[in-house]
Amino acid sequence: MNFNRLKKEHWSFLSYIRKLSNPKNKVEVIWVEGNHDEGLSRITSHFLGLKVYKEYSFQIKEKNLLAIHGHQFDRFLNENIIISSITSYIYDKIQRLSGEKQTFARWVKGKSKGWLRLANKIAIRAAEYAGHRGFNTVICGHTHQPLHKHFPERNISYYNTGCWTDIPSSYITISEDGEIKISDSLK
Repeated sequence: MNFNRLKKEHWSFLSYIRKLSNPKNKVEVIWVEGNHDEGLSRITSHFLGLKVYKEYSFQIKEKNLLAIHGHQFDRFLNENIIISSITSYIYDKIQRLSGEKQTFARWVKGKSKGWLRLANKIAIRAAEYAGHRGFNTVICGHTHQPLHKHFPERNISYYNTGCWTDIPSSYITISEDGEIKISDSLK
């Protein structure tokens, strides 16, 4: 996590998460470490007052859920570390130059993820991983594209949270009865 990239709105959101995770609120906040968080999870966990996980599993009703970031299934990222580092650096510069609405930066990100057909590849690999581990639902992030996909041949549902730093930001909620929703901050 590059703290320099965070804007006032991001710090407000992190402050909200910290308040929400206060034990007296009786709300469980789960933070699953992503590729930009690696190495900083200890700082993040102390800063927010919550535990950070590599992966997190839980059960609600008939759903056996696995929450994992998804970068583990990104072969391009993991097999091209130097190229990935360079493109990440360039993208960070594009974000800084794109202005408040980040229109150009979002367009570049969408094109790169689309070019690699990343969202679908991550969904397939995550569903396979979850199925081998006995889960019927998997929740990921990484691609920054909100997505729900069902794999009937494996009877596995896949959800991608999207991105909390985009405008509108997207996130997943799970009700006590096990209903999973992908929402955005404009709804």
